[in-house]
Amino acid sequence: MRASDEKELVRLTAEDIAFFRENGYLVKRNVLDEGLMKRARDHLWENAPPQLLREDPDTWIGPFQETNEDNMDKRHGFRWNFRRPGGEEWMIRLLATDPSVYGMAEQLLGKGLLQDPKRVRGIYCTLPYGEGPRRGTGCHVDAHPFHLGAVGYIDDVPPDGGGFNVWPGSHREFYPMFRSQYKMEPTEGYDVVRRKVSAREPVDLHGSAGDVVFWHHRIGHMAGHNYSRQIRQAVLYDYRKTDLAQTQEEPPCVDMWRDWIGVESDAD
Repeated sequence: MRASDEKELVRLTAEDIAFFRENGYLVKRNVLDEGLMKRARDHLWENAPPQLLREDPDTWIGPFQETNEDNMDKRHGFRWNFRRPGGEEWMIRLLATDPSVYGMAEQLLGKGLLQDPKRVRGIYCTLPYGEGPRRGTGCHVDAHPFHLGAVGYIDDVPPDGGGFNVWPGSHREFYPMFRSQYKMEPTEGYDVVRRKVSAREPVDLHGSAGDVVFWHHRIGHMAGHNYSRQIRQAVLYDYRKTDLAQTQEEPPCVDMWRDWIGVESDAD
């Protein structure tokens, strides 16, 4: 890949938007800047606990020997949520304000209508599981209000390597199961739908460093199980429109795409 100031902008096609509308997610390949991804990987390893040796993949197998409950650098079991660098300018540029990623978010939600990104969630990692039986899957819907999620892989994620898992089309099933459009106010039917959706097989969104997954805020998803030999490394951000404070209080719309300027409405 070339540096971000030379890299050709990636844009959504009409087919991309139609796929997102139908399935609730979309993967765009080879988007992120190579130099910023390397900086993020290096920064992660500079802050890794002594258990993990960058030059020895055998040490990457979890779980963590010691739990760190610091919410900005949380390590527990096989999960490491390294949130501390999320407010760094270069980290925000890596994903949230990358010209291609931000531009595609505006294609879906409307140009000039997004809140100014102040920080990303951070670098979220899943250690390899090592030997052992395979685990079951089950979906959830995120509790905080936002419109569009973005997951950027900063290293390769092989199949069964802890990639973002989604249940295609479940955004349509979950959307009416809340009392408001964006807040976590589930109705009595939410758990019924969650059990029904979880009984289906998810799609494992494996990929390469630089790939970005866009996902609808109501899609059923999970962090995939990591049966590979490498650490799953991803940066996450949630796009919010400037009017979210008002629209999050409203009940689900008859047209669930009312707030998505670039997506064909259900009434069309």
